[in-house]
Amino acid sequence: MQKRSYRIVLILSVVLFAFTSQLFATGQTEAGSSDGPEESYMRLAWWGNPVRDEKTIGVANLYMDNNPNVKIETETTGWGGYWDRINTQVASASLPDIMQHDYAYMLQFVQRNILTDLTPYVDSGVIELGKVSETFLSGGRVDGKLYGISLGTNAFSLVYDPTVLAAAGIAEPDSTSWTLKDFEEISMEIYKKTGKQTMPFSTTDPKVFFDNLIRQTGASTYAKDGKSLGFTDTTVLKEFYNMQLRLLEAGVLVAPEIAFVTVTAEEGQLAQGNVWCDYIWSNQLASTQAVAENPLKMVLLPQIENAKRPGTFLKPSMFFSIPASAENPDEAARFLNFFLNDGAANDILAAERGVPIPSDVREALKASASDVNKVVFDYIGLVADNSSAIDPPDPKASGEFLKLFRDTTQEVLMGLISVDQGVEKIMKDGNAILAK
Repeated sequence: MQKRSYRIVLILSVVLFAFTSQLFATGQTEAGSSDGPEESYMRLAWWGNPVRDEKTIGVANLYMDNNPNVKIETETTGWGGYWDRINTQVASASLPDIMQHDYAYMLQFVQRNILTDLTPYVDSGVIELGKVSETFLSGGRVDGKLYGISLGTNAFSLVYDPTVLAAAGIAEPDSTSWTLKDFEEISMEIYKKTGKQTMPFSTTDPKVFFDNLIRQTGASTYAKDGKSLGFTDTTVLKEFYNMQLRLLEAGVLVAPEIAFVTVTAEEGQLAQGNVWCDYIWSNQLASTQAVAENPLKMVLLPQIENAKRPGTFLKPSMFFSIPASAENPDEAARFLNFFLNDGAANDILAAERGVPIPSDVREALKASASDVNKVVFDYIGLVADNSSAIDPPDPKASGEFLKLFRDTTQEVLMGLISVDQGVEKIMKDGNAILAK
């Protein structure tokens, strides 16, 4: 009886040992090789503000929730500090995997071979641009290659108060047909009927308004190589000044001594109800509307006689680019596609960087947008159908030329120099500045 019990115990021990060994071996196999994807790590950098930071981090977290194997390290700072950091990282070959970029610096980075051509990712479908018009992509192309994808779009506009026009009995301007002559006549009539004045052309940067006019002739403010001005016929430049002087002489134009003083939005002439119009980028409508008494509208800048092309263009608010030195460019490309096309991601972003470029995302956001943002979305759609290609990025000396143009404009409008003297100054000194 004892021998039988011993044999039973021995058999059970052998079976238990075999089972335990198999279980242990299976556990070791599972621990050693996972069927899940390997961990993917990437760095994301942008310049911003508290609102943009919160939204961008929210999208990064959403992406990681959807892709548990991915870890994203975020790097953000203000505009000035951002480029200081980026330039340091360029020197040390430690750029992030994906970085926010600006149109002004795009060409320089491409020429230094710092950025990756995104075309292969588009061709393979990793980055989906089927819902994106080429009009929105041209700003990120250099020599036919795509180095940056716009994260939002802006366009310059004339913003106006329709209630003032209604009080004057004047029809609202038609973006696709009104002319510079119409603008002058409307301004005169509004002043006569309501006492509301007209702002000088884009006082923060008068060159922006002139850019639009000279582009309508088929030329541009700068030559393609950036080493000289891009026009020699000064007819449009002279009219740019003469029209404002005519309005000023009639009492219609806000005095330059007032108009060119930098003030807060609340202290501006439109917010004070003193003028019927002003000139803004489309992404500024929300802040402009916030201090205005009545609902505002946007319209394309008026056309010159015999215009050869639209002067308005779509300007990328900023890009995402992938550095050539990125350690994980494939994950960066997947994240860029998510940032661009995912509905939930764009609900978080709420067009903070500008109007999204995929048409389906744009329409989805528009459905739930505020009244102000709906105006912006409609305007960008209008510009998409009535614009010409953006000019090359401004040359390095553009800051000095911009100051020359603004200073000269003030001198002309204040009567310190004549129109001919102002035009000669811009042509002579401008070319000298750019040729340095």
